[in-house]
Amino acid sequence: MTAPIPELTPAQRWRLLLGEAAQPILQPGLGAAHPHTSAMDGALAWLYGRDDGLQPADMLDRHGGHEASRLSVPEWINQIHTLFPRETIERLERDAIERYGIDEIVTNPDVLARATPNPALLAAVMRTRHLMNPAVLALARQLVAQVVAELMDKLAHELRRSFSGTRQRQTLGRQGASSQFAARETLRRNLRHYDVQRQQLVVPHPLFHTQLRRHLQRWQVLLLVDQSGSMVGSVIHAAITAACLWNLPGIQTHLIAFDTQIVDLTREAHDPVETLMQVQLGGGTDIGRAVDYAASQIEVPKRAIVVIISDFYEGGSEYVLTEHVRALVAQGTQVLGLAALDEQANPSYDRQLGARLVEAGAHIAAMTPGQLAGWLAEKIQ
Repeated sequence: MTAPIPELTPAQRWRLLLGEAAQPILQPGLGAAHPHTSAMDGALAWLYGRDDGLQPADMLDRHGGHEASRLSVPEWINQIHTLFPRETIERLERDAIERYGIDEIVTNPDVLARATPNPALLAAVMRTRHLMNPAVLALARQLVAQVVAELMDKLAHELRRSFSGTRQRQTLGRQGASSQFAARETLRRNLRHYDVQRQQLVVPHPLFHTQLRRHLQRWQVLLLVDQSGSMVGSVIHAAITAACLWNLPGIQTHLIAFDTQIVDLTREAHDPVETLMQVQLGGGTDIGRAVDYAASQIEVPKRAIVVIISDFYEGGSEYVLTEHVRALVAQGTQVLGLAALDEQANPSYDRQLGARLVEAGAHIAAMTPGQLAGWLAEKIQ
């Protein structure tokens, strides 16, 4: 569930509906009670201001917003998904395509081919792929693959750095190359064989340094990903994190997406492109149901880590969710709640529910993917 949008006053609703015509009377109080109204007004003007024959830059500059005047189509798509409820988003997208012909990202392969691959464009593709025809969708998949490859390269490096050195320890053995001869340890352990009369040290068992790979008991890492529209950045990085963890020895990775339903993406977790093309953004949220499903997948509770990636605006029972978390902690499973999992890690979540989960034994944080890798490495060692 996306963070609830505060209720607008009648004056604010009329201001957004009437646009610039109502500015002299209704503009002064536009953002006083609702911090998003100015952004909402700019997003609506970017689209519906075309009825006045204005270009996007002209329409947005009249509100004095320097940031809004630089909106591109992908940025506008991403913005409306954070500002408006789902039914409004669907109407805005339909009007943009059918009424104003703003269909570059969903119908024009040439425009998509010229686009610079980046996470913002990836998010816009994920939000609009249901509008794409097959030819554009195939091109969009290539774009998704390119962005994912760049993000995976970066995270894979951070994972290797976090997990390096945790699986090997130096030990001593009776066999090895001359370069591995452990002189100090050999002398110390064979001093009792020193022949005083002959003044010779007898070394029946020379020692050598060897690197033994420590046997790792398998751990389960279960990533539960909220599919709310506001969580798209975290969904992207969760899919990439799961793919990187997939290749680490000793870790069994599960990737589970949820809204009010459960979609177990574990079989596709090694392929983040396929995962992201399957995720359905939007809808309600039942975190408790997802946690209950994760509990049913745990094999050894004390070697399992459940990571809940959500804004924690629970659409189901908060009591049920809290009790599920409490039960997991009681059986020895570690529970981590992430309010954000992206490169910025800016948290936006229901802090009251977060506090209740902390009381139940969970750890609540906002992390970048690299920070999550470090945390997992610390717990698994």
